[in-house]
Amino acid sequence: MVRVHFTEGDYARVRFAARPSPVPELHAALLMLGTPHEEPLLGRWRGRLLRALPEAAGPLADLVPGGAAPAFLDVLGETREDGFSLIRSAAPALVRSEIARVYAGRRRVPPWVRALHDGDAESWRTLERAQRAAYETVLAPVWPRVQDLHRAEFTRHALAVAEEGMGAALTALAPGSRLRDGVWEWPGGGREVRLGGRGLVLLPTFHWRGSPLVQDLPERPVVLAYPAGGGLPPTPDGVAVSPEDALAGVLGRTRAELLLVLSEPRTTTELARRTGVSAATASAHASALRAAGLITTTRTGRSVHHTRTPLGTLLAAPAAGH
Repeated sequence: MVRVHFTEGDYARVRFAARPSPVPELHAALLMLGTPHEEPLLGRWRGRLLRALPEAAGPLADLVPGGAAPAFLDVLGETREDGFSLIRSAAPALVRSEIARVYAGRRRVPPWVRALHDGDAESWRTLERAQRAAYETVLAPVWPRVQDLHRAEFTRHALAVAEEGMGAALTALAPGSRLRDGVWEWPGGGREVRLGGRGLVLLPTFHWRGSPLVQDLPERPVVLAYPAGGGLPPTPDGVAVSPEDALAGVLGRTRAELLLVLSEPRTTTELARRTGVSAATASAHASALRAAGLITTTRTGRSVHHTRTPLGTLLAAPAAGH
């Protein structure tokens, strides 16, 4: 069981990653590739990608000889380049200690890994080439789909927090998890994680199907990558979901339309006219959006004006710019 220990201040420091992070998602996919599966559909996904991976991606397997990656690969970054840069900027002492940890008790260490341990520049280029090759094969073809899925998961979590509170929203992320006495318990695995006031970043991953993947580095917020999505990794053959449809799938079509037209403050009458519903219906949907923390409503004389909150703007932005 994974047990995450909260201090009182950590509850205020829980945040949901606003966007998917390419490097953790890539590493989750590679972990899935390295795990045999009995399920036919997962097995076919794994077999197809293993056949497609270019030789240049091969060195990545050398960094996980026992199935656990060195901690200097645990980075976020909103873009692939951000993530690669964060890995390259890892402290030399961390790189050395983590390579020593994952190879402890093993007689053979690949020459390029030994060179990476020593800080060799060419070995770093080998690692970056391997990550880029793996990204182009495994993640790039499905990245738009991952973005759609993340957007929908973000919205679901935000609504759960607004309607039910943080505790219920946390336990809703994983069937069977529970929060009691300041400890969030997840089925499976076997790890104690103490936040100690550092806070927690929730990061859904759409490729991993095991216990939560935990990034727990000193003086950084703990990152918990949890399995999300429909049970199978996304494939390029899947039907793409537009940002508008992803938003509507969570909020409902009319509420999503109301949120999108609130690019500037509008009255209830204007909302009704722009979405083609009655004023009473527009008012009822606006009340639901307000309860979820997505809009605010102010009255000036006889006029009622609705305005998106920062959270509402964040959720609407991808669909509005589509």
